[in-house]
Amino acid sequence: MEHRFLGASGFKVPVLSFGTGTFGGTSDFFKAWGSTDAQGATRIVDVCLDAGLTMFDSADVYSNGDSETVLGEAIKGRRDKVLISTKAGFRTSPDANGTGSSRFHLTETIHASLKRLGTDYIDLFQLHSFDALTPLEETLQTLDDLVRAGKIRYVGCSNYSGWHLMKALALSEKYGLSRFVAHQAYYSLIGRDYEWELMPLALDQKVGAVVWSPLGWGRLTGKIRRGTPIPEASRLQSKVVVDSGPPVDDEYLYRVVDALDSVAEETGKTVPQVALNWLLSRPTVATLVIGARNEEQLKQNLGAVGWNLSAEQIARLDAASKVTKAYPYWHQDGFDRNPNPV
Repeated sequence: MEHRFLGASGFKVPVLSFGTGTFGGTSDFFKAWGSTDAQGATRIVDVCLDAGLTMFDSADVYSNGDSETVLGEAIKGRRDKVLISTKAGFRTSPDANGTGSSRFHLTETIHASLKRLGTDYIDLFQLHSFDALTPLEETLQTLDDLVRAGKIRYVGCSNYSGWHLMKALALSEKYGLSRFVAHQAYYSLIGRDYEWELMPLALDQKVGAVVWSPLGWGRLTGKIRRGTPIPEASRLQSKVVVDSGPPVDDEYLYRVVDALDSVAEETGKTVPQVALNWLLSRPTVATLVIGARNEEQLKQNLGAVGWNLSAEQIARLDAASKVTKAYPYWHQDGFDRNPNPV
């Protein structure tokens, strides 16, 4: 398994991480993803470690904390063999302070995560979303305190806009606080908005991309094509899941899948393996958070590494997935002193 440095840090992570949204399944939303129990999770961790995949990503809101609990059971006795990333910031209780990135909420939720995970430190902690109501200085100082206390080793954010991320980095530099080394962001062959502003920012500021939903919210599994019904086992059968995920025009999806089919046939790989490999060729990408309901799906996704697409195949996938950028990015593309990183 290849490892890459995470942003401007000396911390190396495997290029594939395992997303534990399928662990627990104790809410309607997450039940559509999967409901792996501790025994099944232990087997998945076994397969991951055998393949060199050592990083496992969770969040306090995944199945109301049960995802972290199941992960904690699965890694019991081998904490030193794994890297744990988790997230917080969304609502975890109806209390007035049960949400956001305040010192109060972050301190409470991190201690709860540590207990559920059965560990005394988190390797990578990420703010799950931007909190516009809490002063950013308060949030960053809290994270720095937790790093100094040894409860967190590295910090990052998730789902930030460009100005959110740049403001946080600037404040960290101004006050000498622990700096975001990672941005967990949505990026896929059918969701390339990340390239417009966040990728150039990440290149300039050396922030590693931890990519969530690299298969486009389950649409790039190779099972969704023109004239083919959505598989019964797909998370896309759940309206609450579809409505919560990134929207994709059907014709755009089919165009990209056609190109993936073509490349998959040439390489002897599967559609998801090609889609994941394409992402690993992109600037700033440190690791892809892959998910799996079962061992078979996991082994399929693990086949995305250890080989490379040709330049012509990458160009073909680029062309099939290209869309008109939002302003001002389409305008900036016309200026030769503002080169596109991809």
